[in-house]
Amino acid sequence: MTTLVDVVVIGGGQAGLAAGYHLRRTKLDFVILDAQDEPGGAWQHTWDSLHLFSPAAFSSLPGRLMPAQRGQKYPDAAHVVQYLSDYEQRYSLPIHRGVRVRAVHRDGPRLRVQTDSGTCRARAVVSATGTWWRPFLPAAPGRDLFTGYQLHTTNYRSPADFTGQHVIVVGGGNSGAQIAADLAVADGVELTWVTQRPPRYLADDIDGRALFDAATARRRALDAGHADTGGVASLGDIVVVPPVRAARDAGLLKAEPMFTRLTTHGALWADGTASAVDAVIWCTGFRPALAHLAPLGLRKARGHIAMDGTRAADEPRLHLLGYGDWTGPASATLIGVGRPARDTAASIARLLNA
Repeated sequence: MTTLVDVVVIGGGQAGLAAGYHLRRTKLDFVILDAQDEPGGAWQHTWDSLHLFSPAAFSSLPGRLMPAQRGQKYPDAAHVVQYLSDYEQRYSLPIHRGVRVRAVHRDGPRLRVQTDSGTCRARAVVSATGTWWRPFLPAAPGRDLFTGYQLHTTNYRSPADFTGQHVIVVGGGNSGAQIAADLAVADGVELTWVTQRPPRYLADDIDGRALFDAATARRRALDAGHADTGGVASLGDIVVVPPVRAARDAGLLKAEPMFTRLTTHGALWADGTASAVDAVIWCTGFRPALAHLAPLGLRKARGHIAMDGTRAADEPRLHLLGYGDWTGPASATLIGVGRPARDTAASIARLLNA
């Protein structure tokens, strides 16, 4: 594959599809390169019980509302995958699947996108690879000594895999709370949920709609030079989705302070006691999947790239979309990625039509 195009979008998940929707309206020539063999992005790899934080109508990409899922207020991951598959077909987005981007280089007036299937040369690039593909594992004492099963959020599927086992779930965010709740109500699983600080639950009536509003208000305040509102972080860390609420209210979801260290066969606690452990699930977050951009030399502190909106400050031909608030308010969410995707397409059109 060797081709010349106006724009290459790297990633065919929700951010890449939103970018494609708006690029289609600019009449620019573009392709979307996706490493996955099937549509749905990271949603096709989540755990079995995962549901959205918001009703379908408030979890939609630009141009098409997500249909409601029968019998579910909050759609499950399989419903999202079907929606994304239908979305790309509805708008005939030019997606090339099973294409892994290895590197992006400057190449005179273009950017050279090297893949395992050949090379594209583009006048602009949108990186929309997200974070799911780069799970973060902390350097916890004893982690390399522990001989039990260790896995990250990305590899958890269901409690059935842990029947008859003592499992420690590490993490006080949404994934930690949801996976802990999943295991807490399962027969035959002994759960210990550990967090660095006491869990901070949002009010029970807050869902993804309020989180999007909070993230948007924070970005507007910062852009206007006002004080930081705190955004989503000011509300709490855990959305109380129905399974979490049920486990918590039943007294089954109790967080313990972090262990001191892992041992060969278990964990050592601050009071000097030890416990045998079969598995540790690290619900410890993600980092931006940006290794393909390394040749451009743009990354700063904490692995981020200096941004001007969604455009890389030091490379105006490159836009980042869907990595979090630093690339657009709530841009890592279905409902939030539409506006920064629109801004991205408009910025690229201005640059290429100048």
